[in-house]
Amino acid sequence: MSPDVMPEAQVAPALTDSGDKTGRAHSRARAARRRRIVVTASRVLLLVAVLGLWEALSRAEIIDPFNFSMPSKIWDQIWTWVTHGTALGSLGEQIWYTLYEALLGWVVGVVAGVVFGIALGRITLLADVLGPYIKVLNSIPRIVLAPIFVIWFGLGPASKVASAVVLVFFPVFFNAFQGAREVDRNLVANARILGASDRRVTLQVVIPSATSWIFTSLHVSFGFALIGAIVGEYIGATKGIGLLVAQSQGTFNAAGVYAAMVILAVVALLAEGLLTFAERRIFRWKPTGSDS
Repeated sequence: MSPDVMPEAQVAPALTDSGDKTGRAHSRARAARRRRIVVTASRVLLLVAVLGLWEALSRAEIIDPFNFSMPSKIWDQIWTWVTHGTALGSLGEQIWYTLYEALLGWVVGVVAGVVFGIALGRITLLADVLGPYIKVLNSIPRIVLAPIFVIWFGLGPASKVASAVVLVFFPVFFNAFQGAREVDRNLVANARILGASDRRVTLQVVIPSATSWIFTSLHVSFGFALIGAIVGEYIGATKGIGLLVAQSQGTFNAAGVYAAMVILAVVALLAEGLLTFAERRIFRWKPTGSDS
């Protein structure tokens, strides 16, 4: 018998094992698809049930429709804003204005949080000196700073950007700081043995290792940026969704308040989807589950 030919006794078990693994993989994929369908259907049914109950209770006046409004009126308000615009201009302009402030504040807050977090995580002396001050600043309710920013920077976008920055900075900072502290010391030691400088260790070892920590904070921090922009607009602004909320509240238009909240929720969900997509693209190397 030729040495290049595998005996049938060895071929059969190998083919059987390969087939079993393929079958298990297909079964896991089918189970995952079924679970996604069940979860999505459950979410839709829950939303329909809540909205339907809300509509029914409002129409029956079991709950006050003036104060609580109803889904149909909220939809009518959104449709009116989309087709006829708002008192401040087109709805798209208001969304873009708020989104611009939130995005700019988010970017500035993320960059500042990552830089300071990595720096204090790497430099112990700097962490010891600045640590107490950062704890004091973090203990201040940052929403109350929004009126101060309006006084300092006026009604323009600068005050809203500042509000977004202070809300975004701290969650990103603490995650980046912890990520820098959690870097495998063996990796750092090996890099130094190979002659890497402190700058190269930080750029090529510490920051990549802390990236997953940083991305974890990005999901939450964009929501904080939106909150900062909205609160700043609510206190004082010339445009934006927050000003729509303030005007709707001032005219006792509950549907307008809820409509603005729905629009903000859609914007936040879209941003979350984009961040999740970017995270999956960057961390494609991470396993999604066990192969066993």
